Amino acid sequence: MSKGIFITATGTDVGKTYITALLVKRLRQEGFNAGYYKAALSGAESIGESDAGYVNRIAGIGQEESSLVSYLYKNAVSPHLAAGLEGNPPETAKIKADYDRVTDRYDYVVAEGSGGIVCPIRWDESEHILLEDIIKLLELDTLIVADAGLGTINSIVLTAEYLKSRNIRVRGIILNRFGGTLMEEDNGKMAEALTGIPVIARVGENAENISVSGNIAETLFG
Repeated sequence: MSKGIFITATGTDVGKTYITALLVKRLRQEGFNAGYYKAALSGAESIGESDAGYVNRIAGIGQEESSLVSYLYKNAVSPHLAAGLEGNPPETAKIKADYDRVTDRYDYVVAEGSGGIVCPIRWDESEHILLEDIIKLLELDTLIVADAGLGTINSIVLTAEYLKSRNIRVRGIILNRFGGTLMEEDNGKMAEALTGIPVIARVGENAENISVSGNIAETLFG
């Protein structure tokens, strides 16, 4: 049976897609049959030009583009608003079926969220779907991607507490744009102390690879 992990973040533009690509790349370098999935993506004209296409290229998956994303929207806004503007609102049945098809092909699947953890995927008269609903639908644990710099302690703790309040397990924290300063080192230590969640990786600016503590498959998927 395929194993999956869900990548969320403390907010938009902290490098979630970049980190996701490095994680899948590392898994494949280690010999694991790893793939990718994203339920809803906005702000791209095509899958190839989107964040999903970026992960597919950087990680060297060679995955069929149609299996990377269930819902693609052109407007660079939250998926729920993009769906309201463009139509084709997300359906949980399709998301689950599409994800299951990816797990049929890949032994390990890294699923990427949209924006931060409190992201509306669909919000209309028919249905309300938040990102947390998709995580529960797919029965996945999570990783939190955060910027290593000033202000990250607050963002990490709030994100972790929100996930815990929803009974969603967080396996680890990844600090992006890590420069090795005293403040950044302290941010990681304080994040661990206040959340009880380990920082499993620290990734420098424009790094081409990621080093994860321990065996990557065990760290990410248990």
